[in-house]
Amino acid sequence: MLENLKSEILLESGTNELELMEFTVAGQHFGINVAKVNEIIKYGLFPITPMPNSNPFVEGVFKPRDEIMTVVNLASYMGLPPSEDEEKDILIITTFNKVHTAFHVHNVEAIQRISWTLIEKPDAAIYGGEEGLATGIAKLEDRLITMVDFEKIIVDISPSSGIQISDLDNLGHRNKVSKPVLMAEDSPMLERLLLESLEKAGYVNVTCCHNGLEAWQKLVEAKKSGKPIEEQVSIVITDIEMPQMDGHRLLKQIREDPEMRKLPVIVFSSLITEEMYEKGKKLGATAQITKPEIASLVHLIDTHIL
Repeated sequence: MLENLKSEILLESGTNELELMEFTVAGQHFGINVAKVNEIIKYGLFPITPMPNSNPFVEGVFKPRDEIMTVVNLASYMGLPPSEDEEKDILIITTFNKVHTAFHVHNVEAIQRISWTLIEKPDAAIYGGEEGLATGIAKLEDRLITMVDFEKIIVDISPSSGIQISDLDNLGHRNKVSKPVLMAEDSPMLERLLLESLEKAGYVNVTCCHNGLEAWQKLVEAKKSGKPIEEQVSIVITDIEMPQMDGHRLLKQIREDPEMRKLPVIVFSSLITEEMYEKGKKLGATAQITKPEIASLVHLIDTHIL
């Protein structure tokens, strides 16, 4: 079913584009990056077994193939009205952070290729900041599409699946490091957790940007200052999915700039699939690691700048 909707044009590396799957819940339009989607199947095609004492937004589990998956009811989670006709509903099967999850939605509209420049950062006051679910707002024709922070949903339902700052306890005593770190991360929740984790690991000079474009602008400012770029930015840590400019485009521009090209760039993302890994490798990523492995990220930073 998913293959029938997908564009036949393969996305090249670093073009700052994504394939956006538009879906609806209670008549409202939302979006998810197709890179996170394994397949879509009709709701009710496989029996869903409720689990005792589970999260109230979890309908239960089912086994469409060889793996048991959790089913999350998005309408319930978002506080929206339930489906009027479940026979028409859809399950979006996703994989990110090495976790497979099925999200119950009311309809899948289409998949289209768009530029990240068409996706704007949401206003924190309107969309809830760290408590909100919007990582971006896309305007397509006559409607607004909210890009949903699926990683936050998973962490809310299963906190142990997110970044665990306590994982850094095993690193032992850490000295403070003043070398400048530049980070691009669009999720307010993950930005906070990353900042707290890096500070615990001793990195006290971290500049946060909400997308790749902000990070690129910081790098350009540093370049214009006349000081060696490595004195102002020792390493770049970037997500892949971000409004305005994604991590792959940021990486591409860094590698094409004569003064920046030797900067270490670590891709820290929930989207390190085999395909995404090859794209990052082709673009020149120094290292790539899957969220939420924070201790491994700190080890990589240590390796490349200490």
